[in-house]
Amino acid sequence: MANKIPRLEAREQDPKVRAQNFEEVCYGFTLEEAQLEASRCIQCKKPKCVDACPVNIQIPQFIEQVHKGDIKEAARILAADNSLPAVCGRVCPQETQCEGVCILGIKGQPVNIGKLERFVADWSSENGLVFTEKQPPNGKKVAIVGSGPAGLACATDLAKMGYVVTVFEALHKPGGVLEYGIPEFRLPKERVVKVEIDNLKKLGVTIETNVVIGRTITVDDLFEKENFNAVFIGSGAGLPKFMGIPGENLNGVFSANEFLTRNNLMRAYDADYDTPIFVGRNVAVVGGGNVAMDAARTALRLGAKVTVVYRRTEKELPARVEEVHHAKEEGIVFHFLTNPTEVLGDEKGWVRALRCIQMELGEPDESGRRSPKEIPNSHFEIPADVMIMSLGTSPNPLIASTTPGLETNKWQCLVANEDGATSRPGVFAGGDAVTGAATVILAMGAGRKAAVAIDRYLNS
Repeated sequence: MANKIPRLEAREQDPKVRAQNFEEVCYGFTLEEAQLEASRCIQCKKPKCVDACPVNIQIPQFIEQVHKGDIKEAARILAADNSLPAVCGRVCPQETQCEGVCILGIKGQPVNIGKLERFVADWSSENGLVFTEKQPPNGKKVAIVGSGPAGLACATDLAKMGYVVTVFEALHKPGGVLEYGIPEFRLPKERVVKVEIDNLKKLGVTIETNVVIGRTITVDDLFEKENFNAVFIGSGAGLPKFMGIPGENLNGVFSANEFLTRNNLMRAYDADYDTPIFVGRNVAVVGGGNVAMDAARTALRLGAKVTVVYRRTEKELPARVEEVHHAKEEGIVFHFLTNPTEVLGDEKGWVRALRCIQMELGEPDESGRRSPKEIPNSHFEIPADVMIMSLGTSPNPLIASTTPGLETNKWQCLVANEDGATSRPGVFAGGDAVTGAATVILAMGAGRKAAVAIDRYLNS
């Protein structure tokens, strides 16, 4: 019966309307819609979806409770494994994880697990439901460096275990990439991010902002002066990469990281905030990942015509299919098999165009994707007042350079084993600080593994 019920998609804002505002694109499910979609789950005896989830949410169990209408119990099941369900329900790549292995997807459409998770989390928030059960205090202190997904997940699990947990955040608001990286129209800050962080505080976790580890205080200080028993580093990967082509120092060239931080954390899009950002008439975004889609869709909402430039084909785009679909619906233009060779400026030192060359795909590279190569004599120009580079990020070397005995690799990522243990006893790490830029849920999974390892270390 479940196979015969078509997959239910959540309602969304009209593309022409949402392209002019920063309100959330997706409206989510109603209770009736959630129960109907939940009825499609066939409750596998050996659910592959659980194994495919980096934090191992008990997916069939929470979906079963949604089907029954017991949303409180569904929320309890979710909270046991996921400290940020409202976030994950919105930004996780379910199509390549839990939904990607759903049995119903073999001959039809998988269960809409992401939207069901979002529904339960939003219902929980709207009804003031908070799960603060934890073990008795054990008197041991753990410092968490960074309040992004890895740090928040690690802090949540350690607090539940009875540890005294303090999170140190370099910026003036907690949340890491959830706050500064992901746009409001995908992840509302007050209604979602703040609520999730407030729930963490209700577990007894302390969050200190404006603390730059390696400058304000060092990791050694955390041990020797603040008497922490262990430290988890989840500081992310916020150092942008550039192409090294002529003209990158012109006015109007941004990294996607800076552009999104200005708009999300500093609210450049809000007329009530005195932090505007220039986009001009035409914006060119270089890159094809989720961050590139976020930057492009943000620039569009600020009033520019936007072109995404990507050196491979649409098939190789690393961004989520949903994000690319939304970008196209909203009117963003894509130039595939195109690579910039120079940023052209005007007499005042501002960007005026992007000089590009056409590409073709050759043999697969180390990642398995076919390597793009230039087609001789195929240069052309794309008009642009602003150019946004979205070529990936790497960890800031500040923490490693100020922490003796902390090993890094050639990409400046911290070296840690599967449980997050680093080369420095008592120091653990996870998320983008170890792997380089990845997804929210993978960072959370690393944070949870590290929490278990820290508990084992402090009780060994």
